[in-house]
Amino acid sequence: MASKARAKANNSNERSILPEHFVDILEDAFHGLLGIILFLVAIGALFFTVERLLTTNPFFPTGMIQGVNDILFIVIILEILRTVIARFTDGVYQLDKFLIIGVIAAVRHILTVGASLTLGSYKDNEAFQRSLLELGVNAGIVVALVLAIYMSKKAHTNRAR
Repeated sequence: MASKARAKANNSNERSILPEHFVDILEDAFHGLLGIILFLVAIGALFFTVERLLTTNPFFPTGMIQGVNDILFIVIILEILRTVIARFTDGVYQLDKFLIIGVIAAVRHILTVGASLTLGSYKDNEAFQRSLLELGVNAGIVVALVLAIYMSKKAHTNRAR
């Protein structure tokens, strides 16, 4: 997995203090532990989300906004978990997966701010302007990340030819 990078480093006469095999095993164990922790965090967030959905009063609009926000947070955790798992199969972290996580996070924030503007209580002019600025910045982030995903995919297809 990561031994390809170490093999390249070894070709340039660099030596490691620890044996490669030991480092690979340690790295895999650490990633496995991180995967288990991320899975447990996702399960905990799911239980917290369900509990909060059942107890939030009033459910409309406060509970709905919190529910959507919490569910998208769980999706982000699961995407990070998928990235850690993909690390085992591919041996490297993939840029596209992190860009997708960024898009989900920015869209989550857009939905939360938009819902609070639409369904929330009265906001003074300064808070309203700040919310609009947040929406604009996050929309720009989404566009930039989608463009980065497109460029990354285009680079992969050009490299494959």
